[in-house]
Amino acid sequence: MQVFLTGGSGYIGRSTIPALVRRGHAVSALARSDRAAHTVASLGATPVHGSLTDTEVLREAARQADAVIHLGSDIEGDAAGVDRTAAAALQDGAGSRPYVHTGGVWVYGDTKGTVDEDAPLDPPAITAWRPANERAVLAHADRGGHPVVLMPGLVYGRSGGLAEAFFVEPARTAGAVPCIGDGANHWALIHVDDLAELCAAALNAPAGSIYAGVSDQNPTLAEITLALSQAAGCPGRIETLTLDEARTRMGPIAEAFALDQQFTGARARRELGWTPTRLDALAELARPSSGAASR
Repeated sequence: MQVFLTGGSGYIGRSTIPALVRRGHAVSALARSDRAAHTVASLGATPVHGSLTDTEVLREAARQADAVIHLGSDIEGDAAGVDRTAAAALQDGAGSRPYVHTGGVWVYGDTKGTVDEDAPLDPPAITAWRPANERAVLAHADRGGHPVVLMPGLVYGRSGGLAEAFFVEPARTAGAVPCIGDGANHWALIHVDDLAELCAAALNAPAGSIYAGVSDQNPTLAEITLALSQAAGCPGRIETLTLDEARTRMGPIAEAFALDQQFTGARARRELGWTPTRLDALAELARPSSGAASR
């Protein structure tokens, strides 16, 4: 199968391209710079030069592929608008062939216990735009399209991800890892390599499907920050912040980090045969790491 990928040079894409290649797929990947093109080529993909705003490039690349996986995001501009128009162009090009779109579980807000994909939505401000875009993506199933939406938990592993960027990196300077409140809230997690395998498995999912990309590890923020203090080289050093203090330091993403979320990924395991293998998140998060995360 020929698979076209956006976000191939990013944190998740760098694991997803090898996962697709291992399954025998030929991969082409959007690259907005020479550096990105070199990265995706080194992973085994053919670069397609362009950005998420180059809708004709996206449409044509999708038209030439057997399936599309949209991992890319615009974190500096109009995230909602870029995602919406990029997804529309990709689905237009893909037609009736599989189109896998990635969102995130933050749109569910506080879950009040363990839930699945059918839980009600209550997104924090930073992801409030996502539900409308995802509804538009799924609506293509009624017009002959083949959309599949993945909702990953917080992605970690390989010395990257948001926990590295917002908790470990600052702690290397401050000497303590920030913890929002008492840390009793839970995070739904997924290792980047397990998410890559889910992206590949989702190419065979039924049209209109939604899958929570979580590995049923829902540790508390207190447990997570203690593990991250090991990675940051300041074991046991935790700085407690109020939510307002966290917003001042981290920006609006702090509200998402403060969510209390517990999820099951049973649907993806049951329907797609997906089997997460990285099942000790706290041990992985505690490993010494270097360098800031990229998305």
